[in-house]
Amino acid sequence: MKALNQIALSMLDLVAVREGGTVAEALAIALRTAQHAESLGFTRYWLAEHHNMPGIASSATAVLVGHIAAGTHSIRVGSGGIMLPNHAPLVVAEAFGTLAELYPGRIDLGLGRAPGTDPMTMRALRRDRVETEDDFPRDVAELQRLLAPAQPGQRLMAMPGAGTNVPIWLLGSSLFSARLAAEMGLPYAFASHFAPRLLLQAIELYRSLFRPSATLAQPYVAIGVPVIAAPTDAEAEYLASSTHQRVLGILTGKRGRLAPPVEGFMAQLQPQERAAIADFLAAAVIGGPQTVRAGFEQLAQVTQADEFILVSDVFDPELRLRSLDIAAAARAA
Repeated sequence: MKALNQIALSMLDLVAVREGGTVAEALAIALRTAQHAESLGFTRYWLAEHHNMPGIASSATAVLVGHIAAGTHSIRVGSGGIMLPNHAPLVVAEAFGTLAELYPGRIDLGLGRAPGTDPMTMRALRRDRVETEDDFPRDVAELQRLLAPAQPGQRLMAMPGAGTNVPIWLLGSSLFSARLAAEMGLPYAFASHFAPRLLLQAIELYRSLFRPSATLAQPYVAIGVPVIAAPTDAEAEYLASSTHQRVLGILTGKRGRLAPPVEGFMAQLQPQERAAIADFLAAAVIGGPQTVRAGFEQLAQVTQADEFILVSDVFDPELRLRSLDIAAAARAA
């Protein structure tokens, strides 16, 4: 088993728009958070593609990847992920090929199979295209070809893009992408920050079926970890009520902006609501330094993950940075 301090730390940012705040402020907070994560030695900073959601400002993911990369120096920046059903592979290859030319050696292309939105918005994104189960593997393979060095006689080329070899990751919350990542020899990131139920089954499947490739010699697993860290367990639980409100909104179809914390929020809910939130956040680590350390150690033991990708929805941006400080110190202790 890897020592905890050997597990890479990274971050996934949904670029939450806060109650009383603006999109411009959310984008500024994202850049500042990325700069702070870089100063803490985080490996990568990923942005997630979501559409038609009032509390999330990361829909133009490639644009935002460029913005974050321009404002940082060494941290890898990428998509966690681009929802491939929404895009033609050539467009993705050209966008990320351009990013790779601007920021060489720093761009990741994480790919998801879900649309990341509702059916109406999906139709608006891709018009009347009908997606089948075979499309995603075929589109991933096409992206690999478009980002690889151009071959003699190749008629369709991504320009920019060809020869950039932007690293492709497969993301998922089910077994489909775990199997595909294993078959293609690609790194795999499991979305346990919102769908932890199949975490252990998916990573076991991925490792057992993994085939070495030109990209990757051994399996590489990253897992999403919701983290709210504070000096005390009590304060962390209080700050986590912003996340609890967000999750309840997702579960009830009442999505909104990130809300400020509420004292005793969970105690106000019905038992079934508390249980649903707990299931959603089963991989979460919430607490003071010792609790966070223990939570990280437990996740490391049961998953043998190579990388934790933290998600930290703290309403106060300064306390969010503090949460990352505490998490980084707990990992290194």
